[in-house]
Amino acid sequence: MGLQCIAANQLTTGGLNVAEERRPIPYRNLAVGAVMNVFQVTTLGQPMEVLKTHLAANRHDSLKDAVQKTWARGKWSAFYQGLIPWAWLEACTKGAILVLTASEIEYHVRNKLPNASPTLGGILGGIGGGFAQAYLTMGMTTCMKTVEVTRSKVSGQGVKPPGPLKVFFEIFREKGIRGINKGVNAVALRQVTGWSSRIGISRFAEESIRSATGKARDEKLRFGDKILASTIGGALSCWNQPFEVLRVEMQSMKSDPGRPAKATIVSTFKHILDTSGFRGFFRGVVPRIGVASWATICMVGFGDTVKAWVATKQ
Repeated sequence: MGLQCIAANQLTTGGLNVAEERRPIPYRNLAVGAVMNVFQVTTLGQPMEVLKTHLAANRHDSLKDAVQKTWARGKWSAFYQGLIPWAWLEACTKGAILVLTASEIEYHVRNKLPNASPTLGGILGGIGGGFAQAYLTMGMTTCMKTVEVTRSKVSGQGVKPPGPLKVFFEIFREKGIRGINKGVNAVALRQVTGWSSRIGISRFAEESIRSATGKARDEKLRFGDKILASTIGGALSCWNQPFEVLRVEMQSMKSDPGRPAKATIVSTFKHILDTSGFRGFFRGVVPRIGVASWATICMVGFGDTVKAWVATKQ
């Protein structure tokens, strides 16, 4: 009877019986994700995020204009506008959720669907991770980061402009939870399409590198190969830039009397098309390629390496 129970819990893969094991969820990946995302945003991430957001909100400016106007607002510190507390808060939470969720989904795809490719696992992991990010943490923090970059910082009649926390509570008092989660559906579209592309394309690139170098499917890649695959995944994931422009426009505090009073994805889409044409949906794509590539390197390339190292310490 005991042997029958054991046999019933086995999977057959390519003629081999592999015992299906239950394992505890590695919650250490929450810490790995948080640390890696804070590192990403504090180094190159936030300056490129500020430029990308400026271009998406000011769609007639060039990249040179964005750099010059950002510098004029406060020199180097202006490129880190919104970093504290919103970008750090967002990085801690979304990074932790992404790495835990995506890693678990990829793990179960590998074990429950043994014939599935790593690319499929990466795509499904990115969809789940991006969805969890958007609706659990990023509605508020992404909105407030955009508010910080797009709101006026000019003092009027000697009155100091309000700080980020004061702005947060003003929005909350006036518009409630919906106000500080404005644009969350556009955030979800961006995150789901973005991370499914980043992780999926990165895994496809890893498979291609293995094939080109004659490595087996389960053989570890060199660190440089992981970084190359992550860079490719991050850069090619920027096909979804229109969702990012929609998100920024819905959350922007830039004065625009033509913007719909009650912004939805459809009404905001029409507004951008009417005012900036089709090209307006790709404003800010150059710095976003930088953001996406660096984020994928940190969360996929570096992240895989750190997860493996942490696992050996358990």
